[in-house]
Amino acid sequence: MIMDGSTMDVGAVGCLRRVKTAIAVARAVMDHTDHTLMVGDLATKFALEMGFSETNLTGNRSLSKWKAWLAKHCQPNFRQDVTPDPRQSCGPYTPKTQTMGDPEEQDSPGNDIQSAFAHNIGEDNHDTIGMIVIDQSGRISAGTSTNGLTYKIPGRVGDSPIMGAGSYAMNGAGGAAATGNGDVMMRFLPSFNAVSQMQAGVDPTTALQKAMAPIIKFYPSFHGAMIAVNMDGKYGAVCHGYTNWTFCVADDSSPEVQLHFIDCKSSMTGVNSANADTYQAKLLLIIFISSFVF
Repeated sequence: MIMDGSTMDVGAVGCLRRVKTAIAVARAVMDHTDHTLMVGDLATKFALEMGFSETNLTGNRSLSKWKAWLAKHCQPNFRQDVTPDPRQSCGPYTPKTQTMGDPEEQDSPGNDIQSAFAHNIGEDNHDTIGMIVIDQSGRISAGTSTNGLTYKIPGRVGDSPIMGAGSYAMNGAGGAAATGNGDVMMRFLPSFNAVSQMQAGVDPTTALQKAMAPIIKFYPSFHGAMIAVNMDGKYGAVCHGYTNWTFCVADDSSPEVQLHFIDCKSSMTGVNSANADTYQAKLLLIIFISSFVF
């Protein structure tokens, strides 16, 4: 997805098939339609109409990982309350028969609020690129793009194309972008929350901590990280659940890109921009790149 914070225009695609440049297709949705989000094979059809090329996106590494996953009985597996047991089988699956209010069923692991997210969602099984830009005219934009969670159920859409979840931008307030367990994070719209906090005058890192706090309350074992920047160019980042996390910053005051490393071992580590009171650049770019999975 891509969002123009000066106009609140948005374009996004989800479950896009056989088109490599998803963020460019999202831009075409924003520029050439009145819609916000397009998904699936019909989003691919739209992309072809807009002049994009269709190609095979399966690489040798991803094919090898898929074959190894099949050999391990499709583990990890993101299904629950189905038969046969998704912890030991590749399906096909059907729902378990349950009786509403049955205490035995309610106490089962499938109904535990953490059970669906007990999988090891870390640096090695998802990828996201998030970016926030303030241009020379002071306009802010944000965008996110991803291959999605490795071994996800076909048809799953994560947080990256969801406005306010994957990213969000608003002139006069700032921008934010997120990565991590998107199935959890999109329930809380953390990027929108962080931008709303900055609109109220909160500094970027504190805004991110406030946005992440309710997620941690309900899902303390989740993995997630966020970046944010306000209209003064002050930026911040937080992470939770990972061992460490990185993001980078570039502006027109220096030819060097600043690379920042965050230790995520505490409950929620944050970092603020060192030049928070002296920012003079006319162009600012802040970006994170999660681990790639091809």
